[in-house]
Amino acid sequence: MDNINWSLVAPLIVIQFVLMLIALIDLRRTAATKGPRWMWALIIIFVNILGPIAYFVGGRRE
Repeated sequence: MDNINWSLVAPLIVIQFVLMLIALIDLRRTAATKGPRWMWALIIIFVNILGPIAYFVGGRRE
């Protein structure tokens, strides 16, 4: 565990946090989604980087 290269891990953590924050803000502002909003919130929060990407690709209803 001492050999973690933080110069590689830190940007991924920042990207995950920013994606999650933007997706949750967009979910709050969007009037309609494909599926229940609570389900998308759980996916965004608990499915790391792929959750917010899945929301932006398939969860938003235009």
